[in-house]
Amino acid sequence: MLYAAVKALLRFIFFFLGLKSEGNDKLPISGPVIIAANHVSNWDPIVVALVLKRPIHFMGKAQLFKYRISDKFFTKLNAFPVKKGTPDRNAIRRALKVLEEGHVLGIFPEGARNKTGEEMKAQSGVAMIALKSGSPIVPVACIGTNCNLPWGWFRPLMVKVGDAIYLDEYQGQKVNSATLEQLSSDIMDKINQLL
Repeated sequence: MLYAAVKALLRFIFFFLGLKSEGNDKLPISGPVIIAANHVSNWDPIVVALVLKRPIHFMGKAQLFKYRISDKFFTKLNAFPVKKGTPDRNAIRRALKVLEEGHVLGIFPEGARNKTGEEMKAQSGVAMIALKSGSPIVPVACIGTNCNLPWGWFRPLMVKVGDAIYLDEYQGQKVNSATLEQLSSDIMDKINQLL
């Protein structure tokens, strides 16, 4: 309920900031799916959630959940914490549960905000979760969110959604770290092609 209310309010605000989108119809209308997006600003999860019709369960840095009030707020917005810089088994279990229940999982493969906008290497978590769950990955590019909103409103804000990546060829195969690294790199390439 809070998710829908916050989304409605922000959609109204971002309408005046000129938020545009392309390819929204490429998100599967049902079933588990992983949104893999570039991350240049704190606005990225917001604009992605605004343009896609299905509710998204985003992984967020653990610091956002540090205080009781922020923990409750972000949890009500379908977000859950992930510890940076270490494999977080609780976050991985939670991500797999979200997908098992047929929901949309939002992940930023770079693992942190990329303030410079230069290409960063993807962490292997998104590939591992996709392979374990068998879920398709939809690449998404956030463009213009690295300006100082709302004062940078004159810059175009765009969310581009790419074609879903299906990992059927990997099903039943033994996956090693080289496979995860290659798949993670392929996912980032698909995101970068949208920029």
